[in-house]
Amino acid sequence: MRPVHLPNLSRYWLAAGMILLGLALIPEVCAARIPSKQDCREAGDFIRNAAIARDGGMTEDAFLTRLREDIELIQAFPPALRWFVQDDDDAAFLIEAATRVFQKPQQPAAQQSDFLRACHARTARLPGTSL
Repeated sequence: MRPVHLPNLSRYWLAAGMILLGLALIPEVCAARIPSKQDCREAGDFIRNAAIARDGGMTEDAFLTRLREDIELIQAFPPALRWFVQDDDDAAFLIEAATRVFQKPQQPAAQQSDFLRACHARTARLPGTSL
């Protein structure tokens, strides 16, 4: 099979197209939204409710299975349309916090308070943020 030789103009347009495609993808890659104070509050409410569910008899396995299924569903949407789980780091952070609810039980308000401190500290460490 002989190599295909493109005229110089075709190479130019191919290169220009590749550059434009790359530029078009930059906003998608960089568009991950940084969690706000409100996001942390809402996720804190979720963690409090996880503790309430635990106290009501829900098992760790059942809760985490459902959470992972929900995260998978949420991640099917573009990041701009998502709530707290903007990326895999957010998902891991929420799963870790929910796991802690079951493995280190406290009162629901205490679980929420611990989560809020961790969420605000995490958000403050993200580039370009200030809570």
